[in-house]
Amino acid sequence: MNTLLRPLAAACALAAAAPALADADFARCLSELRAQAPAKGVATATFDQHTQALAPDMAVVGFLDAQPEFTTAIWDYLAGLVDEERVADGQAMMREWADTLAAIEARYAVDAAAVVAVWGVESNYGRNFGRRPLVQSLATLSCFGRRQPFFRGEFFTTLQILQDGHVDPAQLTGSWAGAFGHTQFMPSTFMRLAVDFDGDGRRDLVGSVPDALASTANFLARAGWQHGRAWGIEVRLPAGFEAAQAGRRNKRSLTQWQAAGLSRADGSPLPAGNDTAGLILPAGVDGPAFLTLRNFDALFSYNAAESYALAIAHLSDRLRGGAANFHTAWPTDDPGLSRAERREVQRLLIARGYEIGEVDGLLGTNTRRAIADLQRQLGLEPDGRAGRRLLELLRRPG
Repeated sequence: MNTLLRPLAAACALAAAAPALADADFARCLSELRAQAPAKGVATATFDQHTQALAPDMAVVGFLDAQPEFTTAIWDYLAGLVDEERVADGQAMMREWADTLAAIEARYAVDAAAVVAVWGVESNYGRNFGRRPLVQSLATLSCFGRRQPFFRGEFFTTLQILQDGHVDPAQLTGSWAGAFGHTQFMPSTFMRLAVDFDGDGRRDLVGSVPDALASTANFLARAGWQHGRAWGIEVRLPAGFEAAQAGRRNKRSLTQWQAAGLSRADGSPLPAGNDTAGLILPAGVDGPAFLTLRNFDALFSYNAAESYALAIAHLSDRLRGGAANFHTAWPTDDPGLSRAERREVQRLLIARGYEIGEVDGLLGTNTRRAIADLQRQLGLEPDGRAGRRLLELLRRPG
């Protein structure tokens, strides 16, 4: 064999062998998990029923370090999550489920707009539950990658949910990490906090909107939600403010923040009082700044990322009729795109001959590759990002 081809042949052989090696390791791991099942409250028969002929989904391992809450610019992240489409749909859902939401608010003392905002961000009001079978994803993460002890707990809890008959096995699909249902509970969260609000004897976050919304309200109530209170205040920083003073956990009273030179974003004074707040700067001192109160912390506990909590908080304000934009603009000259604009980007790429698959507003690998290729042709940095500048370039004829 030509010596130049040997490394290529070896790489191809290794790639071909990798799935077989993964399958063998997975089989050994499942055998270990099966032995632990009875001690975890899962009958061996249940384990066998749901893991028979199960193959690993190695794609989920790669997602562990690629969560958008931590890898996407905040203006891009919010532009897609809190757009006019999601606001209009959320307000329609608030009207459709008004009686249910009123009953939930009366029982759990959590504002309806906050509950619906979680619903909107987590599953687009029940339209996107995620397509990955939970048992397969969690079994894979129990055997490969980091955080295996955590995912093993979620894996056994998923089998308990199936064993107890709360959710039909065919419906138990969700995110790569195992979150499922209208408001994307992790299995352990389901076991602790899901409720049967419609009274049918099952806690069903997939087939029952009342159960899902009430369970979310129960979660937020347990996390310390304060009914009728704001989540935070957009503020203006004084000149020369040191970013080291910021931090969600660096609590000071509103009176102390006022003494430090902070005011409301419009320049009016902060409310006086002993309520404590942390300061977050999602884009640094040049972008919007927010004093975050107890309700922000409750939202943060749902998914431990400040960008996520800010998206929920902002969407809840929008559902109540709040302004679309923060008082301070994001420090970028290339703003992010709404989902409608992202779909337009995809259609325009297809019109230029790119094969990117479905036009869905989700900028996946194929779309990003097409964008990077176009950027190279135009002499731009090929980062694969879809912003306002790219959309304007695509709209030009020729």
